[in-house]
Amino acid sequence: MSVRNHNLDTVAPVLATFKVSQTLSVDDLKDSNIGEAVALSNSSEAGPLAADGQLLGKLIALTLTDNDDGERVATVQIGGVCRIATSTTYPTIGNKVVGGGSGSVKQAPTVASDPAGGNVARGTVLDVNGTTDCIILLN
Repeated sequence: MSVRNHNLDTVAPVLATFKVSQTLSVDDLKDSNIGEAVALSNSSEAGPLAADGQLLGKLIALTLTDNDDGERVATVQIGGVCRIATSTTYPTIGNKVVGGGSGSVKQAPTVASDPAGGNVARGTVLDVNGTTDCIILLN
């Protein structure tokens, strides 16, 4: 009997819903952002993850349509194991990550001393698929 590869993407997802952040009354997240890394932008609001920003999780779904600005709710995976796109500086196994821009993550920088509120690095990288994506434990 051979060893079967396990799909880590399905391990213990923890999902939460958030309002979608807005810029000039237009939602910052659209259907094209589903599957991307997102950040907590305001109190109970999910928005795009900026470069070096703190990862909230992976955008799983949005209610309604792109035309329903101000009424949509985002479902975000905030815990468990998921696959997220990477950008330079690519993480390695065991790293923590921060925002890489454009819905991706990158290896967290070395921090000499944590900023007020603590280090923004999050997760534990379990696997890296070259320069494409990584599997991360959102812990």
